[in-house]
Amino acid sequence: MKLSKSSLFKKKILLCVCAGISAYKSIILLRLLIKSGAEVKVILSPDAHRFVSPLVLSVLSKNKVFSSFTNSENEWNNHVEYGIWADLIVVAPATANTISNIAIGASNNLLLSTILSSTCPVFIAPAMDHDMYLNKITQENIKKLKKNSFLFIDVESGELASGLIGKGRLSEPETIVTKLETFLSNMLPLSGVNCLVTAGPTFEKIDPVRFIGNFSSGKMGCCIANELIMQGATVELILGPSTESVNENINLNRVVSAQEMLDISLEKFEKQDIIIFSAAVSDYKPKIIHHKKIKKKSDDLNLSLNKTEDILKTLGRRKKNQILFGFALETNNEIESAKRKLEDKNLDAIILNSLNDKGAGFGFDTNKISIIDSNFNIKKYPLMSKVELSKIIVKQATNMFFKRFDIKNKSVK
Repeated sequence: MKLSKSSLFKKKILLCVCAGISAYKSIILLRLLIKSGAEVKVILSPDAHRFVSPLVLSVLSKNKVFSSFTNSENEWNNHVEYGIWADLIVVAPATANTISNIAIGASNNLLLSTILSSTCPVFIAPAMDHDMYLNKITQENIKKLKKNSFLFIDVESGELASGLIGKGRLSEPETIVTKLETFLSNMLPLSGVNCLVTAGPTFEKIDPVRFIGNFSSGKMGCCIANELIMQGATVELILGPSTESVNENINLNRVVSAQEMLDISLEKFEKQDIIIFSAAVSDYKPKIIHHKKIKKKSDDLNLSLNKTEDILKTLGRRKKNQILFGFALETNNEIESAKRKLEDKNLDAIILNSLNDKGAGFGFDTNKISIIDSNFNIKKYPLMSKVELSKIIVKQATNMFFKRFDIKNKSVK
């Protein structure tokens, strides 16, 4: 099973609906935004209720819908608070009248005042008759707003309410949502950054029914991969035998053995910017793999084992400018053992977790870690969910990446 999260997920969207015949499409747009995981509030222009029902919009958004500075209880609807609340404002449909009023900085209704007082990106999706849209005044207003950082979703051509055929139709709700998602994705700090994550155990076959393995569930690595996607990265996940769910936008590479994980890691490594290896790779594999099930006998079964290649050390030798993180699961001399691995494998940081900590390690939804960087600076974190820890790990790795390449004005939330 794969989980998909739109870049609109948990975003606060203020949908502003103007008085035009295409206002009925705002219902479809609202549904799509909600389906994408956004929280939506709706403001109507004073006459928009004549074209679309405030009750329908309220029921769908699960928020009250307002169109004036005071509500039915004569309480003030604070346009400043609406502007602060929103991550994005979408004016759809935007009439020629509203576009004109925004262009001159008018604030004589709740919708206009909210837009004027907002600091978030504002998308305008025009909808009007062909001649109104092409009118020089309308086109000048649009140019003026574009110069002032307003973002436009172009009209479409087709049959119009007047009976004319031409430009002026409101862009389809699906198109509007896609453009919003693309905009938000490009705003994310890791947009354009390639990341590689390994997760889960590896299984080394003894015979067709038996294997050498470990108890790793892959939870931690999958959480890291999901968080990287949420920050806009392109993610390759190499996942050993695991039932964990991941975002459908992750390029998932399923493997079983340590050799398979090594082969794909070597194939993908050169193109990556950030690499986080959380997989619990088998240290040994049977020298001989039996092609038929080994029959149970009265005497002991002895296995001869060969050491597997150390994937992280192999890649550490090939590292150029990439940020490379590894994990260390220790039971004794933890800090010193982790430091040795950090140096030996040429890592930028190592994430230490201990089987001695209750609620940490394999199979749990929680973990307790320490992050040690290449200067041996140590940051210890208390027991917390693997989801929250993934945010900490991703933030540390990406901030190292920004610093290494002197990328400014970027941050990971």
